[in-house]
Amino acid sequence: MPGHEIIEKNVGLMVILVILVIAVGGLVQIVPLSFQKDVIEPVKGLKPYTALQLTGRDIYIREGCNFCHTQMIRSLRASTERYGHASVAGEFVYDRPHLWGSKRTGPDLHRVGGKYPDDWHRAHLRNPRDVVPESIMPAYPWLEKNKLDGKLIRRKMQVLRDRAKHPYTDKQIAEAPAKLKGKTEMDAVIAYLQVLGTALKSRR
Repeated sequence: MPGHEIIEKNVGLMVILVILVIAVGGLVQIVPLSFQKDVIEPVKGLKPYTALQLTGRDIYIREGCNFCHTQMIRSLRASTERYGHASVAGEFVYDRPHLWGSKRTGPDLHRVGGKYPDDWHRAHLRNPRDVVPESIMPAYPWLEKNKLDGKLIRRKMQVLRDRAKHPYTDKQIAEAPAKLKGKTEMDAVIAYLQVLGTALKSRR
C-alpha cells in the first residue's frame, strides 16, 4: 500500500503530520525575522511614546477605536495612494500591543499624524459629523471632560523599559505624572493620533 494511502486512512497519523508540517513551516517563516535588523530595530527618528501619547494610546484601545480603524497600510496601490507610504516593521517596535487590525469601517490611521490640526481632531471627537458629514463614527464628548490620572504612568513606563527595552530615561519616568497634570483624555488621544506614522514620512 502506497505511503499516502496509509496516511489518508489513519486519521491520528494525519493529524500529527499536519501539525508537524505547520509547526516547521511556521518556524521557517518566523525565526529568521528575529535576526533581521529592519524588523527588530526602530526606523530612524522613531521614539518611544511620551507619557501623554502612551496614555492616549491606552484610551484609544479602551474606547475600541482599533476595531474600526486599522493601523497598517498594505503595500497595495489602492492603500498607498489613499493613505501614504506602506507601513514597515520598524515603525511598530514600541507598540505594546500591536494595533494593526484588518477592518476598515473607518480610514486607516497609521499616517494620520500631522495631517490635521489639533482643533480638527477635537471637533471630530466631539461630534464627527461636524467635520465629516457622512461619518458613522460615534461621538466621544466625555473625553474632553475626563481628567487624566497619572498614578500609574510611572509604573507603566518602568515596566516597558525593564521588560520591553523601551529607552525611557529615569528623568522621563520621574516627570511623567507632571506631563499629564491638567490634561484631559481628549488631549491624550489627540497627542497619540498626532504622532502616528510621523517617523517615516510619506513618499506619496
